Amino acid sequence: MALSDLLYPDNPKRRQELIQLHQELLDCMSTNFHATNELARVLNEHLGCTITHIQMRKSSTVKENCDIIIQAMSEIQHQVQKIDSDMKEKIEPVLYQKLYDIKEPELEKIAIAHKIFSILLGEATSTAGMVAMKLLGSNLVTLTVNKLISLLAQIGASVLGGISITILGLGIEMILHAILGAMERNQLLTAVRSYEEHLAEFKEASEKYQRAIREVTSLVRQQVQ
Repeated sequence: MALSDLLYPDNPKRRQELIQLHQELLDCMSTNFHATNELARVLNEHLGCTITHIQMRKSSTVKENCDIIIQAMSEIQHQVQKIDSDMKEKIEPVLYQKLYDIKEPELEKIAIAHKIFSILLGEATSTAGMVAMKLLGSNLVTLTVNKLISLLAQIGASVLGGISITILGLGIEMILHAILGAMERNQLLTAVRSYEEHLAEFKEASEKYQRAIREVTSLVRQQVQ
């Protein structure tokens, strides 16, 4: 037993909490990679986008992986905003306003969007208008993605950012050395609380992001069936 554990008996418990929190963070990030790729696939297939598939890099740090997701999300935002600009340019102002009018029947808005994409792409899939309206008419690309990008940036800039993704396979002592070094009880407790605060908010934002993407992809699957 380490001397610090003799002096501070609750250290082993705190260490295990840190390891568990780190694993939860990585699991959440991995799910976000998958969800982002799913959304990119739908955009590429139905709306003519060219968003690159991303992959979690296990040899890189938490920050580096946060940056990969941020870049992909920013590209999704950029391309959806371009879609909106192209739609606004191609149709009459009255029709464009209908697309965002909450009183306008959704089927009518989808029909308008599909017609526009048939012009923009030369030929559009039957789900193009539906996907476009789901993205443009929801908070997915605005509030939801913006929130997650902000949290990813915070995590990357925090003490968690410099930790390697693969560290969980190196054993407890290596994990503790990478995360904490030789910390005393109060520092260990502070680190645990920092992890908990970041993770709680990150998980909540991630769930909203993933739920919104599931709504889009489920529409596509229903249309195909």
